[in-house]
Amino acid sequence: GLLPGFEARDANRWVRVPIVTGMDQARNVILVRSCDAVIAVGGRYGTLSEIALALKLGRPVVGLGTWRLVQPEGRRVPLLIARTPEDAVARALRAARAAGRGRRRARWLV
Repeated sequence: GLLPGFEARDANRWVRVPIVTGMDQARNVILVRSCDAVIAVGGRYGTLSEIALALKLGRPVVGLGTWRLVQPEGRRVPLLIARTPEDAVARALRAARAAGRGRRRARWLV
């Protein structure tokens, strides 16, 4: 996982390969550009910035217990909503393939 700080021990228990960047939120650009689809979990502002960047770059976004976004004119932002982690992965893979992405072997970053 691409970590925002300087310490590998700050990674959560699901991260197999911690990559410390010391870049804080700037690492979101590397993370999102490296993904074929984004699964947004939770609702802090870092997650919101990843969602915004993914949408700006045309990456499909699947939300799992995350932000519900509405544009100023009232249109909902096109997030795919998942109910379980398994559903989120399945939706992300389908969306990546439908968008012409996801042809590479799956890579997982946490």
